[in-house]
Order: sequence, then structure tokens, then C-alpha cells
Amino acid sequence: MPETILKVAGLSKTYATGHKALDDVSLEIRKGEILALLGPNGAGKTTLISIICGLVRPSAGTVTVAGNDIVNDYRATRRLIGLVPQEILLEPFETVLDTVTYSRGLFGMKPDPAHVEKLLRMLSLWDKRDSSTKELSGGMKRRCLIAKALSHEPRVLFLDEPTAGVDVELRKDMWAIVGRLQDEGVTTILTTHYIEEAEAIADRVGVISGGRILLVEEKDALMKRLGRRQLRLVLTESVQEIPQSLSHYGLVLSDDGFSAEYTYDEAGTAVGTLLSDIQAAGIGIADIASHRRTLEQIFVELVHADNGAAQ
Repeated sequence: MPETILKVAGLSKTYATGHKALDDVSLEIRKGEILALLGPNGAGKTTLISIICGLVRPSAGTVTVAGNDIVNDYRATRRLIGLVPQEILLEPFETVLDTVTYSRGLFGMKPDPAHVEKLLRMLSLWDKRDSSTKELSGGMKRRCLIAKALSHEPRVLFLDEPTAGVDVELRKDMWAIVGRLQDEGVTTILTTHYIEEAEAIADRVGVISGGRILLVEEKDALMKRLGRRQLRLVLTESVQEIPQSLSHYGLVLSDDGFSAEYTYDEAGTAVGTLLSDIQAAGIGIADIASHRRTLEQIFVELVHADNGAAQ
């Protein structure tokens, strides 16, 4: 089994207002993995990250990073963690090179121009090293934040909405960067609203809602377990209602009656049996298309079910 690098146990956070942002959260993150944490606004994602990074104190529970407690061993854990926040906060008149170099020094690391150069080249910032950060585009500022977070060579990297507001091309560049960091043994936890981001790069997916972790599961296993397939049947003629003989299939007719949707588990009813029964009922089929539910559909369903249970 891969080594656990970050362990969260019974973590809760209640603010002075009475708002409970986290409710008994437990989570283990493996060394070198990419975990995507999904959740709606106000779910507790940023609070969880802020506690782990030492920015907010928990009301209850413990967090350890490589065996170090985030409260009792604050300096050790902070050196192991890099954080890229949602907000772009950079000293506007400082050069890119100085910004990243200074961040390294904040953690007591000795100067290492070669490491800083490597980071800036990896993030396509080397040509901008002498530019002030106020001259950078939004996407370049985001890259600069990542360089700052990696300047002290952390083993765990938190990316809080890292591609918010950047274009699709830059987003894919950042996915590639996260992949390269994984090759170097860096553990990455990212929060994102872009479900395709989780589908593209995550090893595991966690879903948080209402301050509680609903699940943490291998992405492929989750898709296989919950990603049921849907079959769209285009009919040769409009059908007003599903015949009684087909009622047990749960077919859903379109408004115009010219198509029907069938949702099924891959290990469930054979599609061939359904098609035979449809033909036996005297319904003609003009075309068939099949697709699997996306991670976004699964996520929405999980959060909706949790909200319903909470009411």
C-alpha cells in the first residue's frame, strides 16, 4: 500500500458566528497521488485547506503531515506544504525572479538559483523573470503563484481553484504541470469547479458537501460504480406512451415521442433483450446512441441526495 503522507482525523470547525464549516472530517491522502476535492460553494473546501496549511485553527480533530502534527509541529509541517490560494496576491512592483526567490527564503531554505530557474522554466516564466508581477497576464500571475508555492520544495501541494478564470489552453498546460510534479513525487490536492479537471488528472476524487466528506474513491472505480450508461433510441414514428410490456425498463420518452432514453448499469439488463422487446411491441428503431454519465452528473446527484437528506 502507498504511504500515507497526510492524515485528517475527526476534524471540525465552528466559527464564532455558530456556522459549522466542517463536521467530523476524516481523510487519508497517499504520497504522490493527485486528489481532486469537489464541492459546491460553502461546502468547506477552503476551510479544510486553511486548517491543514495552518491558517485556521480547528475546533476539534487532528491533522498530521508526514507524521508531524500541524499544531505541535507547525514549522515542520509548514515546510512540507505549498499552497496556491484562489486569490492572486503578489507584490506588484517586485520581479518574478525576486518574488520566487524571496518565498524560498521565508521558509529558511538556502538560496538555490538553479532550483528557482528550473521552476520558472517549467512554468514558462523564465522569459518573464525580470518583469514586475503587475505586468503579467492573469494566467502568468497564476503560474507565478505556483512557482512561489513550490519554491521551498514542498512534498504536498494544495491548489485552491488553480484554473479559475484561465482559458482552456492554459488550463491544460497546468494539468501537464501537475502531472510532472507527480512524477517528482509531489502529492497534489486540488479543489475545482471544473469537473473535467478531476476527470483529466485526478487519481482519486473526494466529494464534500455541508462540511462533510460524502466519499473519497478511486476515480475509475467511482465512474464504474456510479457512472451508469444511457442509451438513446431514435424511433421511426412518434410514440404517445410506452407499452405496458416495456414498463419495467423505465424508458423515458421525449416530448415529441420520437426518442426514448434508457439508463442502465453495465452489468445490468442486456441491451439486446431490450431491443428485441421493443421490436416485439411493434416499435421501429431508426438509430441508437450510447454514452456514460459524466463525473459532473454523478457529483450533482451525490450533492443533491445529501442536501435532501439534510432537510
